[in-house]
Amino acid sequence: MTSYVALLRGVNVGGRQQVPMAELRAMLGSLGHTDVTTYLNSGNAVFSNARDDVDGLAREIEERIERDLGIGVTVILRTGSQLAAAIDANPYPAATADPKTLHVGFMSAAPDPERLSGIDQGGFGPDESTLGDGVVYLHYPNGAGRSKLTTDVLERRLGVRITARNWNTVTKLLDLLSD
Repeated sequence: MTSYVALLRGVNVGGRQQVPMAELRAMLGSLGHTDVTTYLNSGNAVFSNARDDVDGLAREIEERIERDLGIGVTVILRTGSQLAAAIDANPYPAATADPKTLHVGFMSAAPDPERLSGIDQGGFGPDESTLGDGVVYLHYPNGAGRSKLTTDVLERRLGVRITARNWNTVTKLLDLLSD
């Protein structure tokens, strides 16, 4: 069995893209996933499945949400080992002392190498980003609320979909996978 974390992009934000977590758990169970748990109300779920097919499983979840709830949602799926590797590779270890300043953006695919120059650090004040394996680390020393370094900006520059979670959420999801 492989443990997975499903990260739904842009759900339950500002009254749009409503995905009730109880319904998400039921949908995941109906797709054959076991040990299903959700965390917070922002589209985070962990589960187990015998299949080793990240892209196929993500697509199935997207299709089920579209079918059952009528909304198009990007689902970014990571295995437990991928999530652990992303945590271990954090390039801003000092930022974990104030975890609200550290976010991890999970990318739907690897960006085209020609677009990597689009992530230059100019114009973002003290905020900084670093690309990792399937992720972009975002450090907001003064908080993310007023930053111009948003996932929308990074999506346009890198040409991939991104959903971000703060450090506390990322580490809690790994804890849930370990339970």
